Amino acid sequence: MSAPPLPDAFGNYALGDLVEVVSPAGVDWWPQTPGWWVVGIILIALVSHRAWRGLRHWYRNRYRREAIRRLATLNRDGVRDGELIREVNTLLKLTAMAARSREHVASLTGEAWPEYLNAECESPAFDDGAARLLASGSYTDAPVAPGQCAALVASALDWIQQHRDHHA
Repeated sequence: MSAPPLPDAFGNYALGDLVEVVSPAGVDWWPQTPGWWVVGIILIALVSHRAWRGLRHWYRNRYRREAIRRLATLNRDGVRDGELIREVNTLLKLTAMAARSREHVASLTGEAWPEYLNAECESPAFDDGAARLLASGSYTDAPVAPGQCAALVASALDWIQQHRDHHA
């Protein structure tokens, strides 16, 4: 069943001579003027530069992340006080050599060692008790006060996080 054919004068006869309005073409999102090309190139350069600096910063601080991981492992292992002091001292020495050249750090011992560590931070990380432990605790098996090792580990963590990196 099909519908009967429509007559030639179907619908409103007054609209027979009306021409349809043609819509304009859509607005292109691609920049048309050279100014937008310049702005785009500058933005791409800035974003690339920031990404490069962020990646370089992340890569250069890998020694900090490794030192924090090792310090957390030392703190969990339940080692003796004298051994913990020696291990923290070794870890701080390795971290300091990664941040600065070996010639500046390797020869530091005694009172000069904690003084150097405190000088590398904006606010000193090691108080007098922790500084004494770093200076001479590795060489003696003298008894350590109960909270002193925990304070030393906390100070070492603080130093690792905030010391200046001379390679940046």
